[in-house]
Amino acid sequence: MAGKSDFTEQEWEQLRKGATGAGLLVSVSDRGFFDSFKEASSLAKHLVGARKDESQLVRELAEQRPTGFGLTASPDEVENETLGALQGSVATLRIKAPDELESYRAFVLELADTAGKAAGGGDQAEAGAVEKIKSALA
Repeated sequence: MAGKSDFTEQEWEQLRKGATGAGLLVSVSDRGFFDSFKEASSLAKHLVGARKDESQLVRELAEQRPTGFGLTASPDEVENETLGALQGSVATLRIKAPDELESYRAFVLELADTAGKAAGGGDQAEAGAVEKIKSALA
């Protein structure tokens, strides 16, 4: 099992940004003021639950505070940086921790799905964001 100590600071930040950015990407794909609060709350609950995951990597990522984006981040910025972070994370995990790759993918997709369902989602914009995340994780 791999954890934070197996990665450089830059690699760890990329793993974190990809994971938390996935939930944020789905959230900003269909912006609604009250929906954003529901989605943020749902993501926070999911992260707390993931602290009991079998994967050490997922547990340690879930224990960290979300990172990477400020309140003023544009949807395009969130999308570009999240997808880039996910692609970089997959490449890093393939080299350093291939046994953790599927756990990371599942964790990221669960975060995205959680955000999509939090506000009664499921619209085309959110589905499109999830498809982009899946593509970046491939």
